[in-house]
Amino acid sequence: MPVRYGYRRFGEDDDFNDLDVEEMLAHLADDFMESGDLDDATDRLLRDGFTTEDGERVEGLRDLLDRTRKKRRELEQQGDPDGEMQRYREWLEDIEALETSELDELLADAEASDDERRQEVTRDLVDQKKMQRELMSDSLGDRLGEYRDYEFVSSKAREEFEELLSELEGDVLDTYFEKSKEFMGRPDPEELARMRDMMDALSTMIEQDRRGEELDPTFQDFMEKFGDFFPGAESLEDVVRQMAERAAAAEAMFNSLSSEQQGELRSLFDEMMQNMELNFSMNRLVSNLRQATPDLDWNRAHRMRGQDGSPFAQATSIAEQLGQLKGLEDFLGQSHAAQGLPEVDVEAVRRNLGDDAARHVQRLQKALQGLKDQGFIDRQSNRLKLSAKGIRKIGQIALRDLFSQLHDSPTVGAHPVATLARGGDREETAKPWEPGEAFSLHLGKTLKNALLRQGPGTPLQLHADDFEVEEYEATRRSATVFAIDLSLSMAMRGNLVPAKKMVLALTQLIRSKFPRDFVAVVGFGETAQELKIDDIPALTIDYNYGTNLQHALALSRHLLRNERGERQIVVVTDGEPTAHLTSSGEPFFSWPPVKETLDKTMAEVLRCTKAGLTINTFALDIERSQFPFVEQIARVNGGRLFYTDVDDLGIYALDDFVKHRRAG
Repeated sequence: MPVRYGYRRFGEDDDFNDLDVEEMLAHLADDFMESGDLDDATDRLLRDGFTTEDGERVEGLRDLLDRTRKKRRELEQQGDPDGEMQRYREWLEDIEALETSELDELLADAEASDDERRQEVTRDLVDQKKMQRELMSDSLGDRLGEYRDYEFVSSKAREEFEELLSELEGDVLDTYFEKSKEFMGRPDPEELARMRDMMDALSTMIEQDRRGEELDPTFQDFMEKFGDFFPGAESLEDVVRQMAERAAAAEAMFNSLSSEQQGELRSLFDEMMQNMELNFSMNRLVSNLRQATPDLDWNRAHRMRGQDGSPFAQATSIAEQLGQLKGLEDFLGQSHAAQGLPEVDVEAVRRNLGDDAARHVQRLQKALQGLKDQGFIDRQSNRLKLSAKGIRKIGQIALRDLFSQLHDSPTVGAHPVATLARGGDREETAKPWEPGEAFSLHLGKTLKNALLRQGPGTPLQLHADDFEVEEYEATRRSATVFAIDLSLSMAMRGNLVPAKKMVLALTQLIRSKFPRDFVAVVGFGETAQELKIDDIPALTIDYNYGTNLQHALALSRHLLRNERGERQIVVVTDGEPTAHLTSSGEPFFSWPPVKETLDKTMAEVLRCTKAGLTINTFALDIERSQFPFVEQIARVNGGRLFYTDVDDLGIYALDDFVKHRRAG
């Protein structure tokens, strides 16, 4: 039986208001910047789950799949319908033994008497009862039916038989109706008649609905009369689904047995239903339910390997739960199960796997929905896409992480962006105040924030969160081009993702703190090209061989030609130049690098230097003695050179930027 999935409203009755959607975005961004495919990155994140900054583990769909399989194996050890059949057989044998004992005692008493007539009558009675019982069927269901017409000699045997029938009839009814109306024993005739009327009315409504006719009785009339059978149902579809899932689970319980055992159990159920005059109504209803729910697997079977027996209703409940677990397991085993995460029925997960599993699914759902609701991701042409807002947020997260790593650095405390700008013109804009920041209070916006928070009335109480400060135009501007090596070695050595995060962080810093500054990004491999900042997260390597630093510097110089103030090119590379453009404009590659490549690259360094451009180089995994070319660039140009490993790239770049960028 497939698990039903239905959309739900996120946030209702959830206790995850503290869930930080940015945290999931940060995890997603790391994978996305590695692979360049947001769908695959999302799928992996939701499958694997993630650990929050507080160290709390949010389980993914792979963990949910493991829980599902474990629960299924546990349930398979509990169901035992054949064991229950055997219990009823043994119970009936005990009843038969009581009857035999009573007959033997009756005959012995007659034989001990001197009354020949009594002896003759008693022998005839005992022989008659023995013959009647010997002619009974070996099938449990048929044998029970035949015992209904049998006149017990033993009153105790009769009482035991009536108790067996009462328990068995209740178990049979619970097999189909346990979810709605549990029967503790044999129902009275009036209750059976009402149940028969309910099944007939429901069958009629299903048949009318299938033909497109008006329902008679209406659903409202039906629920007024029989609503106690279907708690929580709000439509005919709900009623049909409740009954169909239970009936299909009963079929699965039958199918779990061998053909011989299955035939005997079906015969037993038919006998019980026939005796309660429900057989026709039940068969009609099940037939209609099958037609109304083609999505259910009515032929499925489960391995039930229990050893202790269990009521048929319990075995059916286990089969129903196994069906839901099988549907969930099949769903989670699909290649892109994460795409269907919003459709997973959390309550079905809760029923089958418990509150803890449901909580993890709910957290994943809310985090994913939060990414969409806050505009960080959207779907275009059936593909997930990181929005411009999402890219900015990734840059903010990367920048925040870098600043946190530099928290104890004395250079951060001296950085002018956290102080009041000197000498610039006041802007018409304001921004929220940050603790520790010097400020010139924007009175109008601060009072407005307090009024919106507090509401009308006096006195107006100011809180720190209300403060907004005036922004000033920086008197000195700068222009920066980030030139990022996209050669194959950058990806192979794990350098590309940290380089992209560094670029996103610093471009975010420039755009937010120095909005009048110019910033651009150039990527270079075999050739160089300008890159849109919004394309940086999905940026992948150039699979053509070559590190064409000459072309990257030339393109950067071109981009900076009309800019004024401090102008710099920030180069991030993990190797020396191995490619250049020929006089015809075609790329030329050679490893090891030839003299012409080094000469043409150095010539471009000289042009940049004459143009007043500073070249600051971040050399990753480069041995100074092995690759001296970057040192030559620093000596010729006068720019700064940093030898750093990939883990410290962002910290070095940020530290250098905040040291040398002045707000004026």
